[in-house]
Amino acid sequence: MQATPAYDALTRTYTRLHHLGHLQALAGWDQAAKMPPKGNAARAAALSEMAALLHRMRTDPGLADGIARAEQEALSDLQRANLREIRRDWQRANALPDSLVQRRQLAGSRCEHAWRTQRPANDWDGFLQNFREVVAVAREEAALLADCSGLSRYDALMDRFEPGMTSVELDRLFGDLRQWLPPLIVRVRERQAAQPLVLPQGPFPVEAQRRLCEQVMRLLGFDFEAGRLDVSTHPFCGGVPEDVRMTTRFAEDDFLGSLLGTVHETGHGRYEQNLPREWLGQPMAEARSMAVHESQSLSFEMQLGGHPGFVACLAPMVEQAFGAQPAFEPGNLHRLITRVKPGLIRVDADEVTYPAHVILRYEIERALVEGEIEADDIPALWDAKMMELLGLDTRGNYRDGPLQDVHWTEGGFGYFPCYSLGAMFAAQWFAAMRRQMPELDAHIAAGRLAPVFDWLRAHIWTQASRWTTDELARRASGETLNPAHFKAHLEQRYL
Repeated sequence: MQATPAYDALTRTYTRLHHLGHLQALAGWDQAAKMPPKGNAARAAALSEMAALLHRMRTDPGLADGIARAEQEALSDLQRANLREIRRDWQRANALPDSLVQRRQLAGSRCEHAWRTQRPANDWDGFLQNFREVVAVAREEAALLADCSGLSRYDALMDRFEPGMTSVELDRLFGDLRQWLPPLIVRVRERQAAQPLVLPQGPFPVEAQRRLCEQVMRLLGFDFEAGRLDVSTHPFCGGVPEDVRMTTRFAEDDFLGSLLGTVHETGHGRYEQNLPREWLGQPMAEARSMAVHESQSLSFEMQLGGHPGFVACLAPMVEQAFGAQPAFEPGNLHRLITRVKPGLIRVDADEVTYPAHVILRYEIERALVEGEIEADDIPALWDAKMMELLGLDTRGNYRDGPLQDVHWTEGGFGYFPCYSLGAMFAAQWFAAMRRQMPELDAHIAAGRLAPVFDWLRAHIWTQASRWTTDELARRASGETLNPAHFKAHLEQRYL
């Protein structure tokens, strides 16, 4: 076996980055889930310092020479894939100065922390004072990344989350969705209006909800020896593969929100827990992209969570948690979970109306990053697009309008499209599973979920970033992203 000194030096640097990133991730989780409010200024400063330290390591001039020399070494296919991801990380980091990375972290921390109280207060004007700085920093970042990559400014930000995806391709995918989704919503709602529905009778004690969520996480294979569930303002999955930190949120009048949110985050968590351990610390061992990540959470929440066989497994658990009532009969519980009703809140949306929420945010954030609109213009655009896409009036309701998500507060522009791309991929994965395992639905109905997890582990989880997204999809399902599977899934389930 030939020596690869340059490549080996690069892997040592990225192992160090992984270890420091571990601490950064846990400090971020603590900031969202456990930290007392008065700790925010100090935590924001600490996270800013850590972001700058990691950035300096990534932009060390010696790495450029190391990458060039490693490319000349005799590397295996796996090492070549890892080097490809190292080069991509290095190029992206070198487009940005330390000072901008620190300003981005500080602006995001300040805006997100204030948002936690501004959202309940419906305080859009107060939010704007911090948000304008987040937008200014994001535009600066977008311009530098665009100069480096040759992409448009919005595409350069989206590339952080979804390498290879462009707004031209998104406009094609979402343009098609815009054509068939609104009439589908109408047809489904007309069909469901004739179906009887018994509403659950609360309250649903928070402790009982927590126990139910953890029970369902175990059913879904989450390893509590390598992770935990907590509460935050906005549910998320964070931490590192060795220590996955998930959060949900509880409301005593609605147990399905926390339950399905937890199922969603468990999909993220299982992906992280099953990334290839022998490569941990290297870019190749990271999740392929955020659309692929969302395809895992939506495989759990939508593909499995809305499956009548899976709901039949859930029903006795729900009854055990809250007592027997007609609403928890399996058929009724399934109708509750798959009820289609346009609503204001994205994270509570059913899978049919959900893409409309994503299209709305994509169209607004792209125009914002490209400088076609300003932050002050968002509420009017939000109101117009909510009326157009979902027929809902949001005028004056900032709390349930543009203040509802955490992504923009932290400068996460370019992330929202990943949700609907993930839903398309999830439908594609299950179509491939059914071709390979015609008995899949019978397995799910019998409570045998291992075939689903085994397929995802083999084709998605353990593959991590070994392949590009297109190649990963081809190897898993025989084709690159094909939105026809998503449309077919919705029509089959709801019509």
